[in-house]
Amino acid sequence: MYDVFITKASKYLPNEPVANDEMETYLGLINDAPSKAKSLILRNNKITTRYYALDKEGNPTHSNAQLTAKAIEGLFDENFKKEDMKLLSVGTTSPDQIQPSHASMVHGELNIGKSIEINTSTGLCNSGMNALNYGFLSVKAGVQESAVCAGSERMSAWMTADKFNHEAENLKLLEERPIIAFKREFLRWMLSDGAGAFLLQNKPRETGISLKVEFIDFYSYAHEIEACMYAGCDKLEDGSLKSWADYPSDEWLKQSIFAIKQDTKILDKYILVKGAESLRSSFDKHNLDPEKIDHVLAHISSGYFKDGLKEEFAKKGMDFPAEKWFYNLSEVGNIGAGSIFIALEELMNSGTLKKGEKVLLCVPESGRFAYSCALLTVC
Repeated sequence: MYDVFITKASKYLPNEPVANDEMETYLGLINDAPSKAKSLILRNNKITTRYYALDKEGNPTHSNAQLTAKAIEGLFDENFKKEDMKLLSVGTTSPDQIQPSHASMVHGELNIGKSIEINTSTGLCNSGMNALNYGFLSVKAGVQESAVCAGSERMSAWMTADKFNHEAENLKLLEERPIIAFKREFLRWMLSDGAGAFLLQNKPRETGISLKVEFIDFYSYAHEIEACMYAGCDKLEDGSLKSWADYPSDEWLKQSIFAIKQDTKILDKYILVKGAESLRSSFDKHNLDPEKIDHVLAHISSGYFKDGLKEEFAKKGMDFPAEKWFYNLSEVGNIGAGSIFIALEELMNSGTLKKGEKVLLCVPESGRFAYSCALLTVC
């Protein structure tokens, strides 16, 4: 078994940052009417700017595969060239197509000129950590000497007004208010685009910061809790999901079946409690002392959860002081599977890390409540 190190991190954020009052310029007005929920959601999530792979007319400027490839290209230098790649492992919630796989499309964009091993992890926020784990285990087992891992999202294309106009128009014909359901509109004001990438190798770089990956743990609570965040389906009264394939095609637009949705009542009830429970399990499993953690990077979907997460961790005996927490949500937005990559890239390249420090990564996934965490040592 080999030690595994993150030897370089890179990110790509498309175009210019988009302020709150510009969002509907890019995403459009549903049925030409300003959102009534937008201001409330933005006040709670505390996001002030985000990035869209769109121009101001709502036209795409990048595909998800292109965003991911541009982040990965930032890893290449004289010590690790494009042709040195042997394993590409990527994760996303929002691939550009159902098939081929996201990794196949990224491989094509990179134009490496040779065959490599690829892996795609799909799902929600944990798909980035799943992709990282695949690379970590491959290098640790000695299957590969290095791995390129990435997490990315292009959610803006899912949130443009044209995707919802049919639903709103259908409600108008039924003499109901011509607005879309909150569970669908909620995420229009939460999600952002971008990609982050790590280079994993079986030895640290001779100069600069490297991060040794001590462990990556995963937990799922799908055996206890119904789905909270979902797309390509709708939730029935009994909590089960009805697949897009079981709906007549003329209902796909009327009910925004392919839109990503959030059950906010279930989210508030479980997301923090189960996050603390899972992290406590990892601390017990690895016999970790919370006081020995120097930096805490917790992916949160909204600033609304920031204080509550700290409190729930403290209840489980993991009371990390405020100065140890690192967030960039307000500046870059919620980039789902790419968020933890982009946050760690910023911290890793900040010049503040010191040899021997411990960095904790925590990622929740509200799909059906899955969690991951990782411990890194600065070297």
